Amino acid sequence: MRADLHTHTRFSDGTQSPTELVAEASSVGLDVLGLTDHDTTAGWSEAAHAAAHHGIGLLRGMEVSCRWEGISVHILCYLHDPVGAEITAAIDQARDDRIVRSRLMVDRLAQDFAITWEDVLELAGADATIGRPHIADALVRSGVVADRTEAFGRLLSGSGPYYVALPVISPVEAIGMIHDAGGAAVFAHPLASARGRVVPDAGLREIIAAGLDGLEIEHRDNPPEGRARLRALADQHGLLTTGSSDYHGAGKPNRLGENMTARDQLAALVARTSGTEPIGLA
Repeated sequence: MRADLHTHTRFSDGTQSPTELVAEASSVGLDVLGLTDHDTTAGWSEAAHAAAHHGIGLLRGMEVSCRWEGISVHILCYLHDPVGAEITAAIDQARDDRIVRSRLMVDRLAQDFAITWEDVLELAGADATIGRPHIADALVRSGVVADRTEAFGRLLSGSGPYYVALPVISPVEAIGMIHDAGGAAVFAHPLASARGRVVPDAGLREIIAAGLDGLEIEHRDNPPEGRARLRALADQHGLLTTGSSDYHGAGKPNRLGENMTARDQLAALVARTSGTEPIGLA
């Protein structure tokens, strides 16, 4: 079974609609796709219809933005029930906070570069969870930078002069909310040092103790030399292990299906949930 459990659409910072993403997943031979847009479930319904049409399995989820002692952490939430859930209220607040934060960053950038908030909105679309990638796209279109990578490296990094911190929940809080909504929680790309500081071992143990279900190990941003340590942690604490592309369409070089989740791990992940049923899984 070919299962890629971490992807994004235009509803966050990807470049495809859910329908386009599912069609591509089918065309490259995936059996199961995980839809995990940042802090939103807005693409779920469209993706479900597309998955049924193409005969592909779908795990509906999202990627929850968190912070542990000042370090950015992303928790992948799978198959939770969003209706009336505390995690839904938290991500709704996060969505509002992202808009405020993004506007502040654009205001700062506009003092030095030809960029406006209207430029960002035009590229993001009305339903997107707006974030730094959309600002990066506006900078690319205005000719300030060549691509998203340069935008983040030069202008949008956490240590840059235009950066505004985003108020978010802790991963410990997120895990509790995810479980209360019947979902499973997986730590996304835990050793992605190229993105900034990573959570140290003490922090990892704290997050695991909060009830973490799994670690995303096979991911291009986890250095190969660190994956053995993650596997040892998973074995020690009985955690699931996943592999994913973190595909964003044309937004990043990641290729759909470049990393996979094993069949037994996928089955174990689904077995831990009670919120939303997967689509097209036997």
